[in-house]
Amino acid sequence: MIKIAPSVLSCDFSKMGEEIKHIDLCGADYIHIDVMDGHFVPNITFGAPVVKCVRKCTQKVFDCHLMISDPLKYAEDFAKAGADIINFHVEADSPIEATIDKILALGCRAGLTVKPATPAEAVFPYLDKLSLVLVMTVEPGFGGQIFMGDMLPKISAIRAECVRRGLSPEIEVDGGINAANARSVIDAGADVLVAGSAVFGAQDVAAAIESLRG
Repeated sequence: MIKIAPSVLSCDFSKMGEEIKHIDLCGADYIHIDVMDGHFVPNITFGAPVVKCVRKCTQKVFDCHLMISDPLKYAEDFAKAGADIINFHVEADSPIEATIDKILALGCRAGLTVKPATPAEAVFPYLDKLSLVLVMTVEPGFGGQIFMGDMLPKISAIRAECVRRGLSPEIEVDGGINAANARSVIDAGADVLVAGSAVFGAQDVAAAIESLRG
């Protein structure tokens, strides 16, 4: 079944814990936590202390998307805070293989993300160690952007390479996902859909989550 990972970037930060509990009860599979450092991307969100604080609000998987320059340095902080998946960018400054190995040594699942301008092939050398590959369908850094449909072939290329090699990391897609484009993303090969405003902006959150499953 397709998994839905609501992004807390779109929640009301003044009641983040309550909103996480609500999306849990409404059927979210993962909780997607966008961590931004103001350097790798031009925005700042929150760090490991906030993750630790809201960890007690749900048992659902915490999918921590590190949009930061030095994920190797901070991986341990997020593991200790309660991350289940630590997902970082191939474009970050940290050495990719060493960062993946560190995440795995910490007992977390490793994910690797590609920005829109980065080719699918950038993740191919690491697929055998990854539990998740995230394809960005907007430029990372801000919520509420328009879905970039020309990223669909990238999703398909990563799926095809995984099939060719007999590997099965989840393929996650993040950026402008809504009920109108979810089916095309799933058909391209996605397993996990990240959605922010499409979930947190809905009057019926449970119905919104189900509508994204295609």
